[in-house]
This record gives sequence, structure tokens and C-alpha cells, in this order.
Amino acid sequence: MAYCLDMPIELSQIHNTVHVSQLRKCVTDETVFISLDDIQVDESLNYIERLVAVLDRKTKVLRNKEVKLVKMQWQHRRGSEWTWEPEDEMRDHYLDLFASADFKDEV
Repeated sequence: MAYCLDMPIELSQIHNTVHVSQLRKCVTDETVFISLDDIQVDESLNYIERLVAVLDRKTKVLRNKEVKLVKMQWQHRRGSEWTWEPEDEMRDHYLDLFASADFKDEV
């Protein structure tokens, strides 16, 4: 069994038929409301999250190696506004954000 949803014109590229198993009760929370004007999607209709800043860094010690992590702040990220990500991957993709980051433990 499936439902056909009424979608606004701005979302006309999104498939409007949803299987009933995918539907959940909606509990409105105004603090997590995101305006449609602020949402950007790519050609595949995937949500584009934007990085705002590098907040902090730490080194996680594993059994036989150390992993450098950075605390990244995301714009319009559901749930947490920041995540810990591998530093080398973030430097490869967002080098401009690291130029403005000021870490105390760097020489």
C-alpha cells in the first residue's frame, strides 16, 4: 500500500509516492524547523551540508596508532551541530577552513 503526497512546486523533482511502511507520525518541534530557502540539493537530490568552521582538534590513541580528529561545525545539520571527523580527510576537502583555524598545540 502506498500514498501519493501533495508536494509544493519547489519539490516537484522529488518522487511523491511513499510506501506506508516509511510513514511516521510527525511531532512538530519549531526549534528544528529549516526553511526551504536554506536547503540546497545536488543533481541527485541529495541534501548538501555546508561546513562552517573547524572548532577543535584531538588525537585518539588506538592500540598501535594515533588518529588525528577535528571537530567540525556544520550548517543545518540535524541533531548535533558538530561532529568529530578524520583530520586528513577534512584537510583534503576543506583546506580553506584550516587556514583560518587557530589551534593552541600547533607550532
